[in-house]
Amino acid sequence: MNNFEYYNPVRIMFGKGQIANLPKVISSNKKVLLTYGGGSIMKNGVYDQVIAALSDYQVIEFGGIEANPQYDTLMQAVELAKSEKIDFLLAVGGGSVLDATKFISAAIHHDTDPWNMLSKREAVKDATPFGAILTLPATGSEMNCFSVVSRGKDKLGFGNPKLYPLFSILDPEVTFSLPERQLGNGIVDAFVHTTEQYLTKNINTPVQDRFAESILKTLIEEAPKVMELKNDYDSRANLMWAATNALNGLIGSGVVHDWATHMIGHELTALHGIDHARTLAIVLPSLLRHQKQNKKEKLLQYASRVWNIEKADDDVMIEKAITLTEEFFQKVGVPTKLGAYEIKSDAIDALVKSVGTHHPYKLGENQNIDSKAISEILTGAL
Repeated sequence: MNNFEYYNPVRIMFGKGQIANLPKVISSNKKVLLTYGGGSIMKNGVYDQVIAALSDYQVIEFGGIEANPQYDTLMQAVELAKSEKIDFLLAVGGGSVLDATKFISAAIHHDTDPWNMLSKREAVKDATPFGAILTLPATGSEMNCFSVVSRGKDKLGFGNPKLYPLFSILDPEVTFSLPERQLGNGIVDAFVHTTEQYLTKNINTPVQDRFAESILKTLIEEAPKVMELKNDYDSRANLMWAATNALNGLIGSGVVHDWATHMIGHELTALHGIDHARTLAIVLPSLLRHQKQNKKEKLLQYASRVWNIEKADDDVMIEKAITLTEEFFQKVGVPTKLGAYEIKSDAIDALVKSVGTHHPYKLGENQNIDSKAISEILTGAL
């Protein structure tokens, strides 16, 4: 196991009716900027719950945050926060709204172009305190300090310990109105977050491995209920908690990380507008096949412990595990091939080049995924 420091200060308020407890975690003298997305919270009752809970607060609203938060939109929120002298942010939505609010929180205090925090890795100087109400389980942003923001065709991430939410409210009931597409995306997102930290090198981390396997098995077991039973509290609760634990730092402590699937997937979103989770479903199976020798020990463990595949020839076990992974994604309505989005081989060179623009051509836990390998992985996903 590698050396590590684990720190996570986020207060989780989990369960039914927790939105009503907002006054317990936001000081009464705070001027609140409420951030949200396209307005679904107006239809599902979440907005009304929030406004009722904050009836004694001064609340300014900023809506319209995109599914892939756009820099120009977020800078409008930054200017609003400055002009209104906002001293607390409340994100209500899925991972995109939470990511956006983290950026706004830091950008308020940045004295150069805030995009430099992502493009040039300029340090986060300070951050306005914020909390979160999660409406879509997927990204784990409710319990980590990372954010991804887009500017034109650039999609970049950054993180800083100043960007942990003070609290996150997770009420599974607010997910009852989610469409199947978003539920499927959330399941895949959480699944791939877990594999990026699990399907790497075996460096004797049995606790982290078992935690990761429990998340994967929970997602596999709960997904059919989540997709078929529209108002089943228990399955939604288990999905919500699994997605949070997939990227709150716990299973990633002391282990070797990959993240090549995400780095390649980001370019599919940037250049072709494909939902983030759907890019992961495209890239992961092909990447696992491409890297199966480097990931052999963990892939065999994955086959045995997660998919309960009986002992057989190593290559047979690995291929069966990857195939079952593809089938799982497809069963929750998420395609696993570029062809589903009418992307053909002539698009691959531009995607490879775009990856290199944002990340060095040494991706993966072994830093062995270069431009040629990326091209082969994408070709394998056609």
